[in-house]
Amino acid sequence: MSQTNAIEVTLDGHTAVLTMNNPPANTWTESSLKLLRNIVLKLNEDKSVYALVITGQGDKFFSAGADLNLFADGDKAVALGMAHAFGEAFETLSQFRGVSIAAINGYAMGGGLEVALACDIRIAEAHASLALPEAKVGLLPCAGGTQNLTWLVGEGWAKRIILCGERVTASQALDIGLVEHVVASGQSLENAKQLASEVANQSPSSVAACKALIQNCRHSPLNHGLIRERELFMKLFDTEDQTEGVNAFLEKRRPEWKNR
Repeated sequence: MSQTNAIEVTLDGHTAVLTMNNPPANTWTESSLKLLRNIVLKLNEDKSVYALVITGQGDKFFSAGADLNLFADGDKAVALGMAHAFGEAFETLSQFRGVSIAAINGYAMGGGLEVALACDIRIAEAHASLALPEAKVGLLPCAGGTQNLTWLVGEGWAKRIILCGERVTASQALDIGLVEHVVASGQSLENAKQLASEVANQSPSSVAACKALIQNCRHSPLNHGLIRERELFMKLFDTEDQTEGVNAFLEKRRPEWKNR
């Protein structure tokens, strides 16, 4: 895939690597958010892509979030456009049919942390710093931050981070469940790509169904999830991947997924 101005996209096997590229702090603009949404939609259509990794250009910032210059004059029309753009971009990322991994290579602030929260898995470098500091400037996290952070770390830590403006280190983020892994500085992208490569061992059809079921826990009761689990289990028998997976195991060979 070709390079873009604000987000660079490269393919590495079955993994798409998205690099936020808006120096010096990889901030978001309305156009870059729309670009992210469009990239993810295209990746959803590419059956050869099983996972995506998102990271920041450079070694200091993953992303510092929105460009606050956009809100300096209090223009509500601009704010509304940004809020919609954030929501559409990050919700599209959250609904990516494959596995999404954030390689947090530095400061992840505001909308920079929210894009990581929209991913399935987060890997942080040891020097990373994470925060949702919107209330410090008279704003609030409007790209899923209040919802996704609370789901991951619980109400207490969500209130410390959002209401008290507490910034957490990578090690603290690991302790409270905000990230799944901490690696040495400069190692997040390679670790994320390695983890993403493991997804290719799984049936893409099964991964998509399992991801939908896991995320269903956020808004549906247990009895609904159990029923849906059995429904999607049966639907897998309409796929070529189900037959291929079982027969490959019985024949002691690697499966050749068709993603259909």
